[in-house]
Amino acid sequence: MQFSLGPVQYFWPKAQMLQFYREVADSDFDIVYLGETVCSKRRELKYEDYLALALMLREAGKQVCLSSMTLYEAPGELRELRKYVDNVEFLVEANDVGAISMLQQQGLPFVAGAAINCYNQHTLRRLIGMGLTRWVLPVELSGQWLSDVLAQGVIADVRDCFTTEVFSFGHLPLAWSGRCFTARSENRSKDQCELCCINYPQGREVSSQDGTQVFVLNGIQTQSGYRYNLVNQLNTMHNTVDIVRLSPQLTGTFDWLAKFKANLDGSAPQQLSASDSNGYWLNLAGMATG
Repeated sequence: MQFSLGPVQYFWPKAQMLQFYREVADSDFDIVYLGETVCSKRRELKYEDYLALALMLREAGKQVCLSSMTLYEAPGELRELRKYVDNVEFLVEANDVGAISMLQQQGLPFVAGAAINCYNQHTLRRLIGMGLTRWVLPVELSGQWLSDVLAQGVIADVRDCFTTEVFSFGHLPLAWSGRCFTARSENRSKDQCELCCINYPQGREVSSQDGTQVFVLNGIQTQSGYRYNLVNQLNTMHNTVDIVRLSPQLTGTFDWLAKFKANLDGSAPQQLSASDSNGYWLNLAGMATG
């Protein structure tokens, strides 16, 4: 089982991003995803910066993937996507079907990100035929569901053609919108947001009237209020999951990687906090902890 580091979902200053990835280079992550997946206005790092980081991380022994945006809204964003597709160095994670189309036209392999609506064996087999070599399970699906899909004949026949990856730590990316919720929370329009999400390096919490944190607002992205944490489910994944993904956190990312690796066989279980959940994987309500 390998461990991957997903793309940074929040808007961090360039200096902070560069320092973070210098630490990633010295870490035990096997795979690193790079790229802006939420909002094209976040331009602290440009494509050339991500490419330089990718080369540095590859030199450090990491497998690097470039992640596409999840929601494309303008021609300029598609031109930026073309740069990622046309790179000749690194695998691309497609988080939008438009990216899959471009990659297929070029005859290139790709990773299907968790935002791609792949919920059954027929869709998965179709994507494999289009060039999928790694499948990131949609975040709301369970471990049992994954097992059931992989056991289907049309998938069992091609199981050695792709790997599976599961988002296992961090606030779950649940939805994207044409509107910017962070800007709206400051009474700004999306077009005049002044990049205010850089003031919320962990997103902006949204609580219900009873004080329960139900969501995190991150620009146009809505995340789960509770942090998803499958550190204690690793010993049930060995027959179905090839790669365990951790999402970058403002603090503690590398400490949690160490905890995950120590508990691969279930011998070092961790005490989850009141703000952690694992319900989706266990086929429970998303905010539940089993």
